[in-house]
Amino acid sequence: MSTTSGSWARTVTAPELGRFRRAATAAWRGREEDPRWVRPCLYGLLVLTAVLYLVGLSGSGWANPFYSAAAQAGSRSWEAWFFGSSDASNAITVDKPPAALWVTGLSVRLFGLSSWSILVPQALEGVAAVGLLHATVRRRSTPAAGLIAGFLLATTPVATLMFRFNNPDALLVLLVVAATWGVLKAVDTGRARFLYWAGVFLGLGFLTKQLQVFLVLPGLALAYLWAAPHGLGRRVRHLLLAAGTLLVAGGWWVAVVELVPDSWRPYVGGSQENSFLELTFGYNGFGRLTGDETGSVGGTGGWGETGPGRMFDAEFGGNISWLLPAAFALAVAGFVLTRRAGRTDVGRAALVAWTGWLVVTSAAFSFMSGIIHPYYSVALAPAVAALVATGSVQLWRRRSARSALPVLAGVVALSTAWSFVLLGRSGDFLPWLRWVVLVTGVVGTAGLAAAGFVRGPLLRSLQQAGAVAAALAVLAGPVAYSVQTASTAHTGAIVSAGPSSTSGFGLGGGRGGPGGGGGPFSGLFTQGQLPPGGGSPQQAPTGGFGGFGGFGGGTRAGGGGGASGLLNATTPSAELQALLEADVGRYRWVAATTGSNNAAGYQLATQEPVMAIGGFNGTDPAPTLAQFQQHVADGEIHYYLAGSSMASTSTGGSDASRRIAAWVAENFTAATVGGVTVYDLTAGTTGGTASPTS
Repeated sequence: MSTTSGSWARTVTAPELGRFRRAATAAWRGREEDPRWVRPCLYGLLVLTAVLYLVGLSGSGWANPFYSAAAQAGSRSWEAWFFGSSDASNAITVDKPPAALWVTGLSVRLFGLSSWSILVPQALEGVAAVGLLHATVRRRSTPAAGLIAGFLLATTPVATLMFRFNNPDALLVLLVVAATWGVLKAVDTGRARFLYWAGVFLGLGFLTKQLQVFLVLPGLALAYLWAAPHGLGRRVRHLLLAAGTLLVAGGWWVAVVELVPDSWRPYVGGSQENSFLELTFGYNGFGRLTGDETGSVGGTGGWGETGPGRMFDAEFGGNISWLLPAAFALAVAGFVLTRRAGRTDVGRAALVAWTGWLVVTSAAFSFMSGIIHPYYSVALAPAVAALVATGSVQLWRRRSARSALPVLAGVVALSTAWSFVLLGRSGDFLPWLRWVVLVTGVVGTAGLAAAGFVRGPLLRSLQQAGAVAAALAVLAGPVAYSVQTASTAHTGAIVSAGPSSTSGFGLGGGRGGPGGGGGPFSGLFTQGQLPPGGGSPQQAPTGGFGGFGGFGGGTRAGGGGGASGLLNATTPSAELQALLEADVGRYRWVAATTGSNNAAGYQLATQEPVMAIGGFNGTDPAPTLAQFQQHVADGEIHYYLAGSSMASTSTGGSDASRRIAAWVAENFTAATVGGVTVYDLTAGTTGGTASPTS
């Protein structure tokens, strides 16, 4: 060895260089039994996925400011990071567990607050999910099936949306794909430790989006119970132990939250009793199925028609349903083809897992009466991709059988017809594309169907031409929607993939940012433009909605009013931002306002804690009026900013936010700064009493 400029250096020997070259070649080449094109195609798929998910990512700004503000809070306070608080002073948490925020909070802590530091983790989770799905499908089918599955997941429009957005769904998808990988690996190898890892992944999925992760559990449990290469008693014991790992991985944090005294932690947002268990089984649990969600908005029937057609309607169809009919049809075909397989057949075990995932999840989404948004359907994307890939490859490999290609042709015809319908719903988006899809679909269907009945030199030509035309017809629609989704900024609480549809019940705020069609919640997600003047400056800034037919954000009474709808973040003026940033070191919260999204805009602009009164909907009893009055008496809050409230349209919930607004308006002087009604809580009162009351 020799030293150079104080650092150690040595010559790389020829054998070491040779080993490095062989390792690099092996990494590029992949498995010895694979064709040479497999590994380069996989790398190409991952690169293209990264490009689709990363390019132009910052165009969406804060994306969902509700979670962006929580990530900012977590970067400033480890307590806020651990509990998933909306602000660094820990008034209240978001209405979800914090696993996804742990990722983005660490990213912001490491790289600073920016759109990229918040959104890049989701994009990387998407690339990882595509790679892991490829590996899971490839092992139980063929390399081609793995590549097809990865490509289909990457270009599912709602997957493109969610992997470019900062909702918890991106991490949830990655974790459930990892759980499926673990279960099928355990079936394949007979090693139960992979099953236990699946339990860990599902436990982390619970800490990402609570009970939704369990929708994949029936299919995974049945696959292992049916096909694992052990006796029945041992299989049952393994599943029970895996359930234990799930309980530990997902339950430790819940135990901390439930056992720690309330005064030591922030209020659990979304609950009415400051309980994470209540949040789990109520607002975010069975309430989603029944519509009985205390403190929610809309109630049963307010979120569209339920039934088996929901995943195909105008709200969900363009997001997820392009290949949904094909997935169900190919699942049936797969079970027919494997009907004589042995109990431990790994391919059929995978079919059981993916089909169980698809059936249970789609049924839950189709019939739930509570809050549901189109982007939830991203949970179906891996199962759809896996079933379409494995089923189509199974039929293609059996193309010498007389019935295989006609069945595949029927699936192509079904997918082509449905794609033609979906593209017709967005008539202004590439109007020629639906006709291209129709023509190529007809050509592909005819070629595949005819190939099943001919022999000789014409056979191979028909097969190849039919396969190419079929692939173009089936993929053109979702790929075009995915590219459109990636090229469009998406902001706000409610987003949807693809161009706007001509019909539907209009959840608004979806494609390309705020706004949306009419319907029961029209206007809920748009920034309100309030008329100047009007009303007494002492009148309570109650805000609220003008009924389900449409309503603006901000205050209905009092000076300038608020600046946004409750489900979109505010963008404060430079004047208001400067006001909030003055003397920030003297206060625990620079301001308080109703609703987490109202608070999020101010917090992201100032990077200082803003209290979100009432949590996401403004209907949580946090803080109570007495608690708020005590904070004011202790000089912990500088300003109160008038904003919206969902209390008038909620299904129950607390009216504390309205009582606080009325108390502030009665006891403090209103001023208008940058179009927002502002009350200085440290400047004395206008009369009456500002002391804490019960």
